[in-house]
Amino acid sequence: MATSKKTAPKKTAAAAPKAAPRANPVQDIQEAMAKPFKGVTERLQALNIPGIAERFKEMNVQGAAGALLDNGRKDLKALVEANEKSYKGLQAVVARQTEMLKSSISDWQGAVQGMPGKDPKENLAKLDEMARASFKRALDDMKELADLAAKSQADAFNVVRERINDNVEQVSKLLKRGGK
Repeated sequence: MATSKKTAPKKTAAAAPKAAPRANPVQDIQEAMAKPFKGVTERLQALNIPGIAERFKEMNVQGAAGALLDNGRKDLKALVEANEKSYKGLQAVVARQTEMLKSSISDWQGAVQGMPGKDPKENLAKLDEMARASFKRALDDMKELADLAAKSQADAFNVVRERINDNVEQVSKLLKRGGK
């Protein structure tokens, strides 16, 4: 005798509610980084190891953890800013390339439309002159695009360089303070 099995309808990925995108991904990362540190100081002090509480007070563990988290937040912010500058620079380069290409195409179209009915020698001379001018303009355009790209990358690198300098300065201060 055959029995039929009733199965529950399968849930599809499309039926699952989608989570709303987070408003601030930097804050999400900061919270994820801070999560393991929450309560660590209290738990270590609760171990009641002789002298540990005094040592934590000397080291200012909570202040150090806060400084570490703040430093991480600043690093992430600097990376986001550097990426934004790099992306905007890339957009500017692409936009300028598009303008240059449109200009070149319209110049050639205008020249070719003006040629019919003229002397073939004159047409060849005009094409030769246009080719030379186009080649010179292409070289100038490449230089302009390279300068645009270099500037945007330099701006992005400066953001990261400043953050690295801040980190080195903070480490130097901590080392000086720890040696006293």
